[in-house]
Amino acid sequence: MKLYGFFNSSTSYRVRIALALKGIRYDYESINIREGEQASEPYRSVNASKSVPLLLTDQGLKLSQSLAIIQYLDDHFPQPRLIPEEINLKSQVLEFSYIIACDIHPINNLRVLKYLTTSLSASSEDKSTWYQHWVSEGLSAAEALLQNQPEQPFCFSDTPTLADICLIPQLANAERFGCDLSPYPRLMSVYRHGLKHPAFISAQPSLQPDFLD
Repeated sequence: MKLYGFFNSSTSYRVRIALALKGIRYDYESINIREGEQASEPYRSVNASKSVPLLLTDQGLKLSQSLAIIQYLDDHFPQPRLIPEEINLKSQVLEFSYIIACDIHPINNLRVLKYLTTSLSASSEDKSTWYQHWVSEGLSAAEALLQNQPEQPFCFSDTPTLADICLIPQLANAERFGCDLSPYPRLMSVYRHGLKHPAFISAQPSLQPDFLD
């Protein structure tokens, strides 16, 4: 397998965690989204969406959405299971994951933030206000979901699921952007616990070969 990604892309971070949890070895190629490499002709020829991550499987399949990639990994490498098979638990994990992947991330990723400043002339302060507002909206909903669950080391069990794979990178980004995370004690408890897990440690941005200060 080959993974195209970038060290502090939260979606790339998700896939690195999933690969590490399943113990899958892969080749890695950095696509520097800060410098616009995702729009270069060589990369567009393999990924028309001009985004990261992109997974090339051993069978030649190309997948460019992190949740689709993780679903593929769960189907082909079912242990450990990241998307539960039990229907109710599966639905809860997906609900939580979609809050992060569908409500928070799309309006706070790098290309949206760049558009705010370059095309709409938003100031750095405006950009930070935008980011922090939508993070607060989404994390408040995610916190409320966990408050209705029995307290466990990870979001929904004592082992990681897709929910944790989505949460940890989002909180890492929120910290980087200076968000106040004190209103989310359950989320932060999972975050602190997850960062001690070997798979989450190995997937951290600072440990990637393309890490930049």
